[in-house]
Amino acid sequence: MHFLVSLLSNPAVILGIVAFIGLVAQHKSGTEVFKGTMKTIIGFLIFNVGASTMTGTLQNFNVMFEKGFHIEGVIAAPEAATALAQSKFGFVVSMTLILGFVMNVVFARITPFKNLFFTGGHSLFFACVLALILKFHHLSNAWAIILGGLILGFASAALPQLCQPFMRRITGGDDQAIAHFNMIGYALSGCIGFLFKKHSDETTENIKFPKWLGVFKDFLMGVAIVMLIIFYVAAFAAGQEVVSKISNGVDWLVFPLLQALTFTAGISILMSGVRMFLAEITAAFVSISEKFIPGSRPALDVPTIFPFAPTAVLVGFISSYVAGLIGVAVMALCHFPMVIIPAAHICFFSGGTAAIFGNSTGGWRGAVVGSFVVGLLLAFLPVLLSPVLTGLGINGATFPNVDYNVIGSILNGILNLLHV
Repeated sequence: MHFLVSLLSNPAVILGIVAFIGLVAQHKSGTEVFKGTMKTIIGFLIFNVGASTMTGTLQNFNVMFEKGFHIEGVIAAPEAATALAQSKFGFVVSMTLILGFVMNVVFARITPFKNLFFTGGHSLFFACVLALILKFHHLSNAWAIILGGLILGFASAALPQLCQPFMRRITGGDDQAIAHFNMIGYALSGCIGFLFKKHSDETTENIKFPKWLGVFKDFLMGVAIVMLIIFYVAAFAAGQEVVSKISNGVDWLVFPLLQALTFTAGISILMSGVRMFLAEITAAFVSISEKFIPGSRPALDVPTIFPFAPTAVLVGFISSYVAGLIGVAVMALCHFPMVIIPAAHICFFSGGTAAIFGNSTGGWRGAVVGSFVVGLLLAFLPVLLSPVLTGLGINGATFPNVDYNVIGSILNGILNLLHV
């Protein structure tokens, strides 16, 4: 019995079982079922390796940042926050993710929201946020999974609908939805663009940028460059003595270089594992949705709309990152209990997408202002949930995305009112 309980309480095994059931339901061959199940489990274990790598480097960064600036710095990267949380509530997170997938299909079937959310990474991060909030309020695992799965499933079906009027402008059709849990922010950016609708024909695609900015189109290079900058800033602020104490004999000027690149390598490993196991999990639900949900549309990750306005992506990255740096200055000057440090890849994907939405209604002015506002939201909204994360021992990273924090803060407020 102990063996069975131990086996079924492991998140990697649970996800493997779900993939197995889904593959069998699709009448796959024995070889395909075996391969898909093993790839799911191995992918999740790879995810954990990347998570552990990132956690170690973030702990070193926090020491340097806090000693150097006498403030608590938090990286706004959901991958890192998930890595920190996974070891605490891995079972609840995994089961919430699975139930969320199922309920997305159910809500798409019984409501007017016919969107099937296929960006599994964001589903994983949102499942983690919901699990943390519900466990912070001491709900049992069963209730946390049920409530978290219902909320995740409904948000996956309903939130893409907010963006659909703008998606029709961007893509020229209604066959695709967006699946990225900044959808409240993207819809807001599109609405902000209407303030400049007289200039909507002055699109970002007529702007010429220096070629060197194209390096940020590469996800890992963008992360590496920004992490190098912030690690060296923290190291110089902390000084040689502090850095030498945690560097294990590595020269204090070399240590920030290795830590920044190790963090980047950890993200690469983590995302590789995420893609591997979520591809199999997602595939388990595709055939079901096609058969039982007529009129549904796939909600896909944001890079699928980048080709419609590639220059807007760079505009949005720059504008949202500037907003994030302004947020750092404001939080430091106002003595916030923690300072949210913007992550390059979040600003690139989220800010870039916000700019595409703003550009669709207000040209380059809408792109700049819309992505700037979203950048401010990415910087300041995580402060609302910081008591939950720190109360559970999740330090050094946070979930910056708009939808996580808006819905999470509402849920946290309701639970506080109910004294759960």
